[in-house]
Amino acid sequence: MNMTGQAPGSLAGLKVLVVEDEVAISLLLEDMLLDLGCEVVGPAGRLSAALKHAEADAIDLALLDVNLAGEPIYPVAEVLARRGIPFVFSTGYGSAGIQDGFRDRPVVQKPFAQNDLEAKLRLAVAPASA
Repeated sequence: MNMTGQAPGSLAGLKVLVVEDEVAISLLLEDMLLDLGCEVVGPAGRLSAALKHAEADAIDLALLDVNLAGEPIYPVAEVLARRGIPFVFSTGYGSAGIQDGFRDRPVVQKPFAQNDLEAKLRLAVAPASA
């Protein structure tokens, strides 16, 4: 069971931190996440705000834009990894643009398709042994 008591792989009720600097994309992601039954935390459009959420908020999962207003997202990814919170990267460049230490994390390609986003989020929260 995850923090919300849902079955593994279920997204309903999960608190998802959205880190995205493009307002239109952020709104689209919020709509998609709400459709999946998630609770949206944020969104954070700047690295400093994302770090505050990552360090202090009660979240189950995060969706991280790799390039946040020209700044790499990896400090936020490091905080989440340290806290044991799963995350998915979002990028227009594909998994080849992900820093070496994080290439094992799921990546969702922009532009987003809801079924792809859902699959990557489920992959992130699934038990490692699955």
